[in-house]
Amino acid sequence: MEQLIDNVHINFDSKSLWVLNMALALVMFGVALEISLEDFKQLLNRPKLVIAGVFSQFVLLPTITFLLVLMAQPLPSMALGMFMVAACPGGNISNFITHLAKGNSALSVTLTAIATLLAIVMTPLNLQFWGSMYEPTAYILREVAISPLEMVKLVALLLGVPLVLGMWVNHLRPQLAKRLAKGFKLGSLAFFVLLIFLALAKNVDIFVEYVIYVFWLVVMHNLVAFLTGFSLAKFLGFSKENVRSITIETGIQNSGLGLLLIFTFFDGLGGMALLTAFWGIWHLVSGLVLGSFWGHWAIEKEEVV
Repeated sequence: MEQLIDNVHINFDSKSLWVLNMALALVMFGVALEISLEDFKQLLNRPKLVIAGVFSQFVLLPTITFLLVLMAQPLPSMALGMFMVAACPGGNISNFITHLAKGNSALSVTLTAIATLLAIVMTPLNLQFWGSMYEPTAYILREVAISPLEMVKLVALLLGVPLVLGMWVNHLRPQLAKRLAKGFKLGSLAFFVLLIFLALAKNVDIFVEYVIYVFWLVVMHNLVAFLTGFSLAKFLGFSKENVRSITIETGIQNSGLGLLLIFTFFDGLGGMALLTAFWGIWHLVSGLVLGSFWGHWAIEKEEVV
C-alpha cells in the first residue's frame, strides 16, 4: 500500500503547469494590491512583533514539524509533504481570518509581506535542510536531485515579482488597487483550486484509500502549527490582538506554493501532493472556525505589545 501512493504522480504538461504558475502569481498579485511600503516600516516600528512572527513561521514551525514526523513516522512522501507545508510562508487568506478574529490586521499584512519576500530563500532552504535530516525523505531528495537555486528562482517568480508589481500599482493608484484586490484574489484562487481538484480527480480511487490517514496527519499538523504561534506569542507577553495575528499567520500556510513546487520539482509525487492539497482545504476550515470563535470574544482595550 505504501508503494501505491508513493508511485502515483500527478502529471501536468508544460502548458498546464504554466497556467497553474500564472494562477498562483495572480493570487499573490491580488494579495500585494493591499500591501504598501508602510507595511514594511512596521519592522522598524515594532521589530519584536515582526521578528517573532517570522521566527514562528520559518524556524519554530519547521523544527516542530520535524519532531512531529519523528513521532508519527508517516509514509516518506507524506513526511516530505509535511516539510513542504512547514517551509512555505503564511497563506493568502490569513489577513481575512485575522480580521475575522479581531486580531491585529496591520501586523498580519506586514507579516504576509515580509514572509513572502523571505520565502524566496527560506522555503527552499527549510525544505532541503529538514528533508535531509530525516532519512526516508532524504532518500527522496537524493533521488529527485532538485536544484535549490532553481527552486529559489521559481519562488522568486511566483511570489517576489507579483508582490513588487502589486505594491507598485497600490503606490501609484491606491483606489484602483483597492477595487481590483478582491476580484483578483477570489477569481484567481477559485481558478487555482479548480485546476488542483481536476488533477487530483485523475487518481481519486487511490487517494480515497488514504483520506483517513491524511486527515489525521493534516489535522494534527495544523493544530500544532496554530499552537506554535499561540505559545510563542503568549510566552513573549504580546497583547491578545497580536497573539491572534501570530497564531493565524503560523497556522495558515501557502499550500498553493507548495503544490506548484511539488508539481515542478517532484513530478507531482502522490503522497506529497495529496497531503499538501488536503492541507489547503483543511486550513480554510480550521482557520474560519478559529477566526469566528475569536471574533465572538471582544478584546478589552489594552496596551499593545
